[in-house]
Amino acid sequence: MMIDVVGRPWPEAQQLLQAAGINYNTDISRPARSFFKVDEGCLYVIRQKQIEHGALQLTLAARLRKEVS
Repeated sequence: MMIDVVGRPWPEAQQLLQAAGINYNTDISRPARSFFKVDEGCLYVIRQKQIEHGALQLTLAARLRKEVS
């Protein structure tokens, strides 16, 4: 059974994967334009794909900043 970490904050997902002994690779998705500001310090798992030997390919994205005017 494979663990599902989609939607979880990256530190939490990383801890779960390490505790389960699951190997993983990560990519970070960034907006093509800088119109929306992001918080690079707050990453979330947005995609999970199983690759060879039971490892996972995870795509991370930064949370959007809340702008107050």
